[in-house]
Amino acid sequence: MQATTLFEGESLSVYGYRCSAGPADRPFAEVHRRHSLSYVRRGSFGCRTLGAEHELVAGAVMVGRPGREYTATHEHHGCGDECLSVKLSPALADSFGKDETLWGVACMPPLPELMVLGELAQAAAEGGTDIGLDEAGLLFAARFVEVVSGRKRRPPAMRPRDRRRAVEAALWIEAHAREPVDLDDAAGETGLSPFHFLRLFRRVLGVTPHQYLVRSRLRRAARLLAEDAHAITEIAYEVGFADLSNFVRSFHRAAGVSPRRFRKAAKGDRKFLQERIDAAFLG
Repeated sequence: MQATTLFEGESLSVYGYRCSAGPADRPFAEVHRRHSLSYVRRGSFGCRTLGAEHELVAGAVMVGRPGREYTATHEHHGCGDECLSVKLSPALADSFGKDETLWGVACMPPLPELMVLGELAQAAAEGGTDIGLDEAGLLFAARFVEVVSGRKRRPPAMRPRDRRRAVEAALWIEAHAREPVDLDDAAGETGLSPFHFLRLFRRVLGVTPHQYLVRSRLRRAARLLAEDAHAITEIAYEVGFADLSNFVRSFHRAAGVSPRRFRKAAKGDRKFLQERIDAAFLG
């Protein structure tokens, strides 16, 4: 089993698991250490737990609970598997409710309402979206709770205090955009749990905290590209991106062009500007 840490936070962590075991490999018992939801991205495997056997294929979810023993099996599965596993802290798991039915199930079949958010989390892990991986993992966990409990959480009425909290959080994120900021950090500034903060911020401002963080960085990058002569790599690090490739990918997704071409346009590249105008009207 190969494990990769994709995100490590105070209330939530996300790991990628790749298993190449086949029918000839001997299974062995393991124990869940945290509440977890393991989304099967590719392949399949079996699971013996709670006195029953389950077969998990792509799109299914294995549900973990601290202290629960399970055995992964491969008698009927010869292709290995890949999983994206969201692990919750005890406090975060409790914030969803302590109803035994929530974590009493061993697995969930491939359900569209979970599969789409599982793939969103994978896209976030690969940098294919400006939603944070911690946010995508939290959305996945919240949807699991809704599906299992059969209760859709009704958003509370927005009070002036809630709106003020969201605005103040956005100002804090913008002021700290050059630094590493995750959902726990921003939620801590408001005194809310990450789950309630994410819902509040998105309802009031229309974007997630991580989306606002990325867009704050891109906004400053666009200004520096237009006004500054520094190298693009320097600008990427200056505005808060951890690596150049992530910056270029995010900027291109937002602007439709690379940072280099954007800078040329800002410096008066008429050919580039005409191409963009023609594309807008003829494309």
